[in-house]
Amino acid sequence: MNRSLRSTTALAMALGLLSTPAIAGMEEAMEFLDNEINGMSTLSREEQEAEMQFFVDAAEAFQGMDINVVSETITTHEYESQVLAPAFTAITGINVTHDLIGEGDVVERLQVQMQSGQNVYDAFVNDSDLIGTHWRYGQARNLTDWMANEAADVTSPTLDLDDFIGTQFTTGPDGNLYQLPDQQFANLYWFRYDWFNDEKNQADFQEQFGYELGVPVNWAAYEDIAEFFTGRDLSHMGVEGEVFGNMDYGKKDPSLGWRYTDAWMSMAGMGDTGEPNGLPVDEWGIRVNENSQPVGACVDRGGAANSPAAVYAVNKAIEWLEKYSPPAAAGMTFSEAGPVPAQGQIAQQMFMYTTFVPPLVESEAVMNEDGTPKWRLAPSPHGVYWEEGMKVGYQDVGSWTILDSTPVDRAKAAWLYAQFVTSKTVDVKKSDVGLTFIRESTINSDHFTDRADGLGGLVEFYRSPARVRWSPTGTNVPDYPKLAQLWWQNIGDAMSGAKSTQEALDTLCSDMEDVMSRLERAGVQGDLGPVLNEERDPEYWLEQPGAPKPALENEDEEPQTVGYDELVQSWQQ
Repeated sequence: MNRSLRSTTALAMALGLLSTPAIAGMEEAMEFLDNEINGMSTLSREEQEAEMQFFVDAAEAFQGMDINVVSETITTHEYESQVLAPAFTAITGINVTHDLIGEGDVVERLQVQMQSGQNVYDAFVNDSDLIGTHWRYGQARNLTDWMANEAADVTSPTLDLDDFIGTQFTTGPDGNLYQLPDQQFANLYWFRYDWFNDEKNQADFQEQFGYELGVPVNWAAYEDIAEFFTGRDLSHMGVEGEVFGNMDYGKKDPSLGWRYTDAWMSMAGMGDTGEPNGLPVDEWGIRVNENSQPVGACVDRGGAANSPAAVYAVNKAIEWLEKYSPPAAAGMTFSEAGPVPAQGQIAQQMFMYTTFVPPLVESEAVMNEDGTPKWRLAPSPHGVYWEEGMKVGYQDVGSWTILDSTPVDRAKAAWLYAQFVTSKTVDVKKSDVGLTFIRESTINSDHFTDRADGLGGLVEFYRSPARVRWSPTGTNVPDYPKLAQLWWQNIGDAMSGAKSTQEALDTLCSDMEDVMSRLERAGVQGDLGPVLNEERDPEYWLEQPGAPKPALENEDEEPQTVGYDELVQSWQQ
């Protein structure tokens, strides 16, 4: 837990917010504003009080109710669970338990509730990666209708949906909002700015590779930089111990799946052009028809999950994990590998989930004494099959999702909590702790102008128009819970060497089509569900424009780098 979260938790305990009060109301709200928010908001004090008054009044009918919500365990949600949930209870009288579990467990419990119809949780913070699932199954409350009708009396007049930066990712093709963003984080290229700017390192790299050391634009340059730094003696910079040119993870675990579905394949160039996701073939290799119905994942049905570009993507990840990463990385999961760059021995990481920026900021090993970082964030490089107009990276949008199986009164109480933890009153403080921005007003606040120099390009990225090019999984994926588990199981076989990469991906795409075939036969998604293409000779599809793409004769492209400052300027254009 970082220092900010420790201090706010201690403050909540001191205020008595971690125990249920006998009386809820504006007195408790004032105490919360005084001692927790303490002016860190885009709203004036008068506006904060008015927003709190709405929650007090709207919650009156639900006082004494016990509700349960769940999210994955990241810093932002720890702050919600440990500080904001007790504050909400104190202010409204609604007793909320905010559980923290693994992301895979969140998806599993969501799936249980969808399949059983039993109310497991009153609300889920559920990745917008499931937007295709929610839209097709119709089991998540349509928030557009919900706010206008049944929940109009518990929808805040200051919610201001236009201020949210991620609603395009939580809106279905029908134009309706199905999820309310709670936290967002991108995966960006991370590197040691101090090591890259060191004159000796620059001269030695130029001599060895014949071009300037800089932020890699493509995977060829990333590989050269990884080779250069792995095992390099940096004692002239005061760095002791073994240094590595890459950081990743490879344990056969659910997090291995999203390591690849979170845009790795599109960064390699597997899918089609299109934003926020490739069409007709997305970064999962799933092709859809003109009616957004999935028609295949294997090349012989027009998909790309086992295409030459997919094989290239997985092979490169395995190669770099084995050659340039700490030996322990192969046995790590997402949560275990994420904090490793903060230990000070990693030169670069192809994509850093920015939810791990808080531990970086807390680490003396990678921060200067003046509070500025020794590292920077930049756009991730792309592979040899990538082309202009393709998705360049992933953005996680953890979003409040309320299923139809939740009783109306409990759903309304949970909706109040979801709005409270995303409110303008709270959002700057929550973002200060977790750095997972969801509101334009917060990103552009004076507070984050003041913090920008200490966050290594994160604020500049989110203030730039380029941020929309980093996007979550789109609507091509018809059933995220069922399909996601196939990725880590099959990719794990390739990572371990149990199967060749081609064999593992052939099985993966076939398994995905088996799921889609069952959905098609069952008809549970109606006109929105899969309608698989007939199998054809793969050469037919490889000869068509776009994805799937035929194998390149030479997958070794000319390496290209760019200066970091030049990159930041391009974000601001």
